[in-house]
Amino acid sequence: MDRSLRHGTRARRRTKSTARFIESLLIILIILGAIFGCAWTVTGPLNLIERIKPLLTPAVGGGDQPVSYVPAAGQTETAEVAQPTRQPAPTLTPTPGQTNTPEPPILYYTQAGDTLNALAKRFGVEPGEITSPDPIPTESLFNPGQLLLIPHRLGETTSSEQVMPDSEVVFSPSALDFDIASFVREAGGYLATVQEWHSDGWNDGARAVNSVAENNSINPRLLLALIEYESHWIYGQPASLAETDWPVGFQDYTKKGLYLQLSWAVQQLNIGYYGWRDGRVTELTFRDQTTMRLAPDLNAGSVALLYLMAQLYDRPNWAAAMYGPNSLPALYEKMFGSQWERALEVEPLFPATLTQPPLELPFRQGKFWSFTGGPHSAWGPDGARAALDFAPGTTETGCYNSDDWVSAMASGLVVRSGNGVVVVDLDGDGHEQTGWAILYLHIATKDRIPVGTWVNLDDNIGHPSCEGGQATGTHVHIARKYNGEWILADGPLPFVLSGWRLHAGELNYQGTMTRGDELVTSSIYGDFKSRISR
Repeated sequence: MDRSLRHGTRARRRTKSTARFIESLLIILIILGAIFGCAWTVTGPLNLIERIKPLLTPAVGGGDQPVSYVPAAGQTETAEVAQPTRQPAPTLTPTPGQTNTPEPPILYYTQAGDTLNALAKRFGVEPGEITSPDPIPTESLFNPGQLLLIPHRLGETTSSEQVMPDSEVVFSPSALDFDIASFVREAGGYLATVQEWHSDGWNDGARAVNSVAENNSINPRLLLALIEYESHWIYGQPASLAETDWPVGFQDYTKKGLYLQLSWAVQQLNIGYYGWRDGRVTELTFRDQTTMRLAPDLNAGSVALLYLMAQLYDRPNWAAAMYGPNSLPALYEKMFGSQWERALEVEPLFPATLTQPPLELPFRQGKFWSFTGGPHSAWGPDGARAALDFAPGTTETGCYNSDDWVSAMASGLVVRSGNGVVVVDLDGDGHEQTGWAILYLHIATKDRIPVGTWVNLDDNIGHPSCEGGQATGTHVHIARKYNGEWILADGPLPFVLSGWRLHAGELNYQGTMTRGDELVTSSIYGDFKSRISR
């Protein structure tokens, strides 16, 4: 990266850090004044915040009082562990006869994708305890950069340092110009010589990486960096049988080989990423079974990487892998340039004003199908809970050949078709990594629509089947993406089809859909209560 550009970026960060420190100090002084009896009105501090905000440059993301990473017992802090750039909140010492006073609240600037309920879970508070000078959306997305005041309840957490942008974890617009095959070939390492047999025939190393990246919507750059970090496959040769069999470092005899190793890794990334999005993932469990709470002001992309590496390492080695001079993020930047500079071009991945385009149920008007699966993984066993299942009405069970048609939920361009999968790009630019895209899975080979076809609403996509993945019966599996990120089926952008709104159940595949006073309940058996129509 150009040295002047790097210096400019650092200068901007120092400016933002200084501004946020000043704002934090002013607000803490206001709170202390209120605690110790200064004559402030109820609205006085908030009005002051509003007056000083135009004078400062708020930074997107991150609280001003994070708790830094604390080494495990017996471990000394080294240069390998990144130090925080901000100081933790001061502790108030009560005077004789005075009761302990609460710590000042954390000042947090919202990030793209934040919701009230998820933030409450991350910070360990109730949603009603979070306040702001600006209106707080209770169900929809926050605007990035909104100031929140949140009670300080958490003890020890990981570092607040963000190690990876969201756009470098999901298969986002930042990867549009990345040619996996050319990169692997020019690197000249072991990966360029690999050949594996998959369900669709022989695959070389680059094709295997591309297949896993596309299907799971994970950035291929991250997969390549992970392979190089763990086994040296990109530029060199594996140094042991373990590195040959387990290229991403997960030593399980049921997960030998490149494709199975990558499939395992992307599932861990998705658990961390989307679990952080909806508030289900708030702590890490390391290989040595110790645990640590995640710093609440991290971003989803960082949590995805932290979560994956916690499955591979004990706590001290995890810290070195994430924050040390020879860490995975450091290797990533050496291989591909600054991930943060690329992120500036494409983030936020979706704005707070984003809405789902009109979508219809994936079958024709006048037909009754069964709602057989509420929110579950978009791809693989443990991905984002972004997918729904529908099966045609029939007396047949199991996997059978169906004459029913899956129809287009909206108009768009078919950008992928094969091995049970059809992906329709709704903005028609030919890239499923940009804008809205719809995944249709388990589409039979017979009569499946080909790549490059423009489809209009209700045009035939193909017949439902069991092709393309594990299935207990003939059906279609659908999921939405925006800018490469799976959109959770029951979140701030709920799945709405032909006026039916999705409501998630407690477990995967459970859920209901409502339209006015009508109600259908998901059932893998396709019983009467699951019947749904347009």
